Formats: sequence, C-alpha cells, structure tokens
Amino acid sequence: MKPTVRKEVLQQVELIMAQYCEGCFLHRHLKQEGGRRLAHRFCISQCTVGETLKEYGKKLI
Repeated sequence: MKPTVRKEVLQQVELIMAQYCEGCFLHRHLKQEGGRRLAHRFCISQCTVGETLKEYGKKLI
C-alpha cells in the first residue's frame, strides 16, 4: 500500500471516530454498566460505526 493511500485511510478513520465515537452515550453507558471490555466489544462487533472502522482497518493490511 502506498504511503499516501495509507495516510488517507487513517485520516478517514480519525474523522469518523471524531464525528461518531467521541462522547458516544451508548459507549459511556456500557462502560459504566459492564466495564471497558464490554463497551469495546460492543463497538467492534455490533455498532455500525465500528463495523465501518473494521473495513477501513482491513484496507490497511
């Protein structure tokens, strides 16, 4: 992967996280109720934004 493409993908990931993930009520609630691990697992496996981020991650490999 070219460095410029990698940089663009990382920028997209940062934009998505800044727009949707920072201050997420559901993540905060799950973290309080079940801990950081539960909240992280939800974000990766069930959240639509997390699934989008996983797709971007696959492009980086």
